[in-house]
Order: sequence, then structure tokens, then C-alpha cells
Amino acid sequence: MTRTALVTGAARGIGLATTKLFLAEGWDVAMIDRDAEALEEAARDLSGARPVLCDISRPEQVAAMLPQAAPGGHLHALVNNAGVADFGPIAETTFERWRTVMETNLDGTFLVSQAALPALKAGRGAIVNIASISGLRASTLRVAYGTSKAAVIQLTLQQAAELGEFGIRANAVCPGPVRTKLAMAVHSPDIIAAYHDAIPLNRYGSEDEIAQAIAFLCSEKASYITGQVLAADGGFEATGIGLPALRR
Repeated sequence: MTRTALVTGAARGIGLATTKLFLAEGWDVAMIDRDAEALEEAARDLSGARPVLCDISRPEQVAAMLPQAAPGGHLHALVNNAGVADFGPIAETTFERWRTVMETNLDGTFLVSQAALPALKAGRGAIVNIASISGLRASTLRVAYGTSKAAVIQLTLQQAAELGEFGIRANAVCPGPVRTKLAMAVHSPDIIAAYHDAIPLNRYGSEDEIAQAIAFLCSEKASYITGQVLAADGGFEATGIGLPALRR
């Protein structure tokens, strides 16, 4: 039986890198994203990929998406990668901005996981939730984003505790600074230099490096690993708190 994965936020970045890695390993992949144009372009030349348009923050869209994403009724892996970021001071974070972050990062992860449960049970599948180093350590300007990712970590632990009896494993990956197009567009030279100084490996990670961690946790090589939080961060979490350049 061909292994089947569902990856949210699959049109770009870590989600697309993970999709390509799964495909290279012979998986069938349902690519989920709400950006129709980007999703179509990303999936165009990917054999074995099935693009499905869905805004995961909308329960009715999630319910309609699952039969398309798992037509055989089973999933071997669910990668909850879709997320949005909003950085700003607490005093300037309106409730609307707060909810925009929460409804995708937390609500969407919950909704997709819940809807996928029958298929995950059938496939004795693995869940990997993409949190963030910002969910493990506080930083300025990340009140909504960091809180949402900390909640995703706790959701992961709840899933591991409750779903293990069905053979479903649940783990979280917390990327540190990753060299994405978006990060490079918004990180100033001072911020890039500060991250390099603070990360023991002295560099940003790559999207493919995060994808490798995700694929491992979805594989049989991780068959006895559940309820764990893996920081794929070049050692960033180990170095303490505080990058003055980020507060300027």
C-alpha cells in the first residue's frame, strides 16, 4: 500500500519542501493550501501530489477537504504546517490581529487533526505539528505568534496522550530561524548577524533540513517516539534569551 500524507501550507516554504521529500520517498501527498495560484504552481510538476484548496481556519472547508485529501480513507501522516505570523508590540496587537494568528495556527491545526482522525486511525498514522522556537522561548513582538505556537505544543502533548491507544503518534517540530524567502525579505542585516551570533551552528537552517526532521518523525524509524518536541534550531534554544537587534 502506498503511504499517504496530508501536508497543510504546502504551496511554499517548509510545507513544499516536506511535500517534495515525501514524494521522493514514494509517498502520495495531498497538498493543502488556501492560496489557489501558488498551490497550482507548486503542484504542477509534482507527480504523486494532489493539490486541494482549503482554508484550514474554516471548519466547513476542512470538512469538505478531507474526503479529497484522503480518498482511500486512510492517512499515514498528517503534517500541520500551515501558519501565519504577525509581529508587533503587545500594546499594538489588536484582537483582530490576535484572532487572525490564532484561527490558523491553533484553530486550524485542531480542526484538521480532528477531521483527519478516522483516516489516521485507519492508517495508524503519525501527526507532526509545526510549532516554532517562539513557542519554547519568549521574545519581543511575538505575543500572538509565540502564544499560538506554545499552544500548538500543548495540543501535540494532548494528542499523544489521547491517541496513542489507536497507534497514532503525535510530535511537534519547532524550527528556529530558517532561510526562507520571507525571512530574508524582512530580516535586516543587523538581525541576520545577531541570529548568526546567537546560534551555535552560526547559520540559519534550510527548509529541507526542517523537512528531514518532519519526515523522520512520520517514518517507521520513529515508531516509538510520541509526545516529543523537537527543536530544529541549530542549538538556538540552548543559548538563552535575548537578541537586542530584534528589539530595535
